[in-house]
Amino acid sequence: MLAFSDGAGAQEANPVPAAEAAPAVAPPPAATQRQLLVMLRLPPDHFHADGAYGGGYNDDSGGAARRRLAQALAASHHLRVRDNWSMPAIGVDCFLMEETDDTPLERVLDALAHDARVVWAQSIEDFQALGSADPLYPIQPAARDWHLADLHRISTGRNVHIAVIDSGVDASHPDLAGQLVLRRNFVDDVPDAAETHGTAVAGVIGAQTGNGVGIAGVAPGARIMALRACWEQARQPARCNSFTLGKAINFALENGARIINLSLGGPPDRLLQSLLDAALARGVIVVGAADPQRADGGFPAAHPGVIAVGRGGERRLPLSTMLYAPGTDIPSCMPGTRWGVVSGSSYAAAHVAGLSALLAQLQPRANAQSLRRMLDAAAASSAGNIDACAALRRAFDACVCQCSQSSATTRAVSP
Repeated sequence: MLAFSDGAGAQEANPVPAAEAAPAVAPPPAATQRQLLVMLRLPPDHFHADGAYGGGYNDDSGGAARRRLAQALAASHHLRVRDNWSMPAIGVDCFLMEETDDTPLERVLDALAHDARVVWAQSIEDFQALGSADPLYPIQPAARDWHLADLHRISTGRNVHIAVIDSGVDASHPDLAGQLVLRRNFVDDVPDAAETHGTAVAGVIGAQTGNGVGIAGVAPGARIMALRACWEQARQPARCNSFTLGKAINFALENGARIINLSLGGPPDRLLQSLLDAALARGVIVVGAADPQRADGGFPAAHPGVIAVGRGGERRLPLSTMLYAPGTDIPSCMPGTRWGVVSGSSYAAAHVAGLSALLAQLQPRANAQSLRRMLDAAAASSAGNIDACAALRRAFDACVCQCSQSSATTRAVSP
């Protein structure tokens, strides 16, 4: 869980409302209902990103030819191409298309399912963040059951790359300055979008330690890949969709993410399921926030192989593989040199993503299944509530947290 920084103590949150999120150019619901995603096969010799980091077709001849094919296909089904993204992680070109007439979407999808040129087609699903976007002031200390100061003597998640797929992260926040290895925006062209949910999630995971202000992240040595796939509107949960999330997950896979954090939930989605399967097959750790309103935790939490996380103290879900972590009254970063208190399974998932980075530093060759077993074992004796010290003991094979100085046999590890 989060703890205040050692040294100068915690800086109290500025008791004014957080700045409104930067306006995002997001499709309104009516437009989204007329849009769909169409997957075309990516030729084997193009199983790499067309651009510098994957995605758009730019000016390469192969990409132009594939776009012409997509436009011809769209015209034959009374559609128009609105956007496209190459997804080499799963071997498809993903095209965002829009209806040009009033044919029911179900009929269009059925016709595309019988078109030999199409791998599959699907509607665009909506997702939303699973945490409050309204910070509570003043900051109230959260429980410190994870003994972060002790954990950080053993591991800080040094150089473990964590993809935070969320709304925009404020890279200029004093607790996050220097913590982001890169930023990408898969929603719109708004530069440097700084939004509440993404900034708070990133703070829980990787806020600096020992800088005399604010909080300490669970994995302050980790390298955060801030991938904006969600957008915020005033006093509404952050929203995402199949296309924006798909682009971000594909980017994370093509750019070396060790851990993917998805503090969001929604319905099952074939594109995202395929990308998560590709991630898990590569050994990437995927952490998903559980939706307490859905019996199975919702998607992506319920997807096989994803580490599903609920917040400790809330109603237990019947999902047998659920883990629980701190997620109530958690102090974290807010856009614009502010701190606040947040609650939700979004932030519980962020804790587990950070803890996974601590384990990954200690066990760099361990695959996702091995690290998951460490987490499961650390939660086995407490009804799914993770004992972070026990998890690190399994990875470090030495005394962690509550050990006497005389009996401890800890090994010093550079943070």
